[in-house]
Amino acid sequence: MRFLSLIRACQSYARQSTYQSSTRVFLQSHRLSSTNNTEDEYPLPEYQEREKEALEVKKARLLYQSRKRGMLENGLLLSSFAAEFLNSFDEKETTMYDRLINKPSNDWEIYYWAIGNKPTPEEFDNKIMDLLKKHACNENMVDRSRQPDL
Repeated sequence: MRFLSLIRACQSYARQSTYQSSTRVFLQSHRLSSTNNTEDEYPLPEYQEREKEALEVKKARLLYQSRKRGMLENGLLLSSFAAEFLNSFDEKETTMYDRLINKPSNDWEIYYWAIGNKPTPEEFDNKIMDLLKKHACNENMVDRSRQPDL
């Protein structure tokens, strides 16, 4: 019996010392990394436009990208926008839409520009953004609670 209590005491001590040492190492490394944040920040790669992409292929890609945004708000907004307008875009308008949905590094920026919560940067302030803003207003009160069918 005494032997078992000795084993339990040793196991308890081993767990505590392992926990304390690993916590200490984590805190020290965290303290070091927080003093020099530039090493921890990884910039996102800049968007590369696809050269010599056929217009129909580009529209199909943009339709897919409009539906698969990673956030529900933009998925609903951009998929309904693409379903309504993308087929009528010419090459220049399609390229503007491509840049609009792929160049910003944060999808929330696109959403806030579209609903008018933040000013649109000059780079994206064009007729496609104006059309998206008008679409986001939903003047006709169209139900956009789900993405349009393919």
